[in-house]
Amino acid sequence: MRNPAEAYAQTAKTTETNPRRLEASVLMRAATRLQACRDAWKGFDADLDAALIYNRKLWTVLSTSATANDNPLPQALKDNIATLAVFVFKRTFEIIASPTPEKLDALVAINRDLAAGLSAQPAQAAPAPVPQAMALGQRYTA
Repeated sequence: MRNPAEAYAQTAKTTETNPRRLEASVLMRAATRLQACRDAWKGFDADLDAALIYNRKLWTVLSTSATANDNPLPQALKDNIATLAVFVFKRTFEIIASPTPEKLDALVAINRDLAAGLSAQPAQAAPAPVPQAMALGQRYTA
């Protein structure tokens, strides 16, 4: 399986002209892979490792581009994305160190919530997807 950056670039070239839908598609792909590991839990195996690597690379690309100085997003939104990325990375390492299927739930939920928010039409996007996901991160870190 290609890494998220390659998948993102290929998808952008062939299927999507709307960046929000493209990002939603890649987030859903990562969520689906993680959910499949959760549903067929076998402990830490090659499928789980690949799904976690894919998700971590996706979040590396997402957080790096979203928080770049030249990105026009409001600073508060950049900060929320960075906080979510830190949570995703921390949870990923927790899963690697001590794998349990329940630990995947937060990663799946965050990816799905962000994808849903990005897929919504601008008029339907309220409330903003990142604060919803932030609430998930806070709920799982508390």
